[in-house]
Amino acid sequence: MTTPQDTTPGVPPTRERPEDIRAVPVRHPGRWVAIACIAVLAAMFLHAMITNPVLHWDVVGQVFTYPTVIQGMEKTLLLTLCAMVLGIVGGILLAVMRLSRNPVLSGVSWLYIWVFRGTPVLVQLFFWNFMGAIFPRIGLGIPFGPTWVSWDYNSLVPLFMVCVLGLGLNEAAYFAEIVRAGILSVDEGQAEAAASLGLTHAQTLRRIVLPQAMRVIIPPAGNETISMLKTTSLVSAIAFEELTRAGQDIGARTLYIIPSLIAVSFWYLLFTSVLSIGQFYIERHYGRGTNRALPSTPWQKVKANVLTLSLRNPGGTTGGTL
Repeated sequence: MTTPQDTTPGVPPTRERPEDIRAVPVRHPGRWVAIACIAVLAAMFLHAMITNPVLHWDVVGQVFTYPTVIQGMEKTLLLTLCAMVLGIVGGILLAVMRLSRNPVLSGVSWLYIWVFRGTPVLVQLFFWNFMGAIFPRIGLGIPFGPTWVSWDYNSLVPLFMVCVLGLGLNEAAYFAEIVRAGILSVDEGQAEAAASLGLTHAQTLRRIVLPQAMRVIIPPAGNETISMLKTTSLVSAIAFEELTRAGQDIGARTLYIIPSLIAVSFWYLLFTSVLSIGQFYIERHYGRGTNRALPSTPWQKVKANVLTLSLRNPGGTTGGTL
C-alpha cells in the first residue's frame, strides 16, 4: 500500500510495515463439555465409592494384607511364571513344527493348536484334574508290553502341577500362533543370506530369524502374560488356594464378600500394572533400529510437558527452559 507522498517522480515508493499476524487458536467447545461431563461422572462415582457403607474400606485394607491373601498372591505369581514358561517353550516348538516341511510334524502341530484353542481352559483344567479317573497309574515300559515301573497319577501330578499343565499347555497353542506370525514377518531374504553364509536351518532360526521376529512377538506375548495372571483365577474352581480362592474363603467366613473381592482386585491391578510397565520397556528395547524415534518413557513425557509449559510462560513460576 502506497501513500500520496510516495508518488514523487524518480523516488521509489515506500511500503508500510504489514500488521502482525494474530494467531487465534481453534476453539473446541465440545471437547470442554465432554471433559466437564466426565469430571462430574467421575466425582459422582468416587463419592459413591467412598461414602457407601457396604464397601467397608477398613475391611478392604485388612484383607489386602491378610496372610492367606499374601500367600495366595505368591502362589498366583509362581503359577503365572511356570505356566508362561511352559507355554513359551511349547509355543516355540509348535510354531517351528507348524512351519516345517514335514507334513507329519506340521499336521501334529495343527491338530494340537486346533484342540487346545477350541476348548475352554476351564474344561481343560477339569480334565487334567480328573485324569486319574481315566489313567489311575502311569508307568514306563515296552509299548504294548510289560511295564517296568508305575506311579499313582494323583501322587505323580499334584494339584499345583495340574494347574500348570492346564494353563501352560493351553497357552502353548496361542503362543505358537504368535511365534509363527513373528517368524513369517521376517523377510525370506534373511534366511537365504544366512544359508549362503553356511548357517544351518537351526542356526538361522536362532541367530537371524527369531531376534528379528521379537519385535512382532513381544507385544502380544506381553498381553498373554498379563492375561495369564488373571486367568490363574480359574484354578480356584479345582480348589487350588491362589489369590482369588483366598479372597473367596475370607468372604465366606466373614460375610464381607465384596470388600474381599475389592482387596483381591487391587492385587491384580498392582501386578498387571507392573507387567505393563515391563512390557513397555521390552517393546522399546526391541524397537531400536526399526523406528525413527523410540516412544518416550513416562519420565521423558513429564520433562517434555514441563518444558512446554516453561516456554509458554517464561516469566511465570515454572521458570525458564530446563
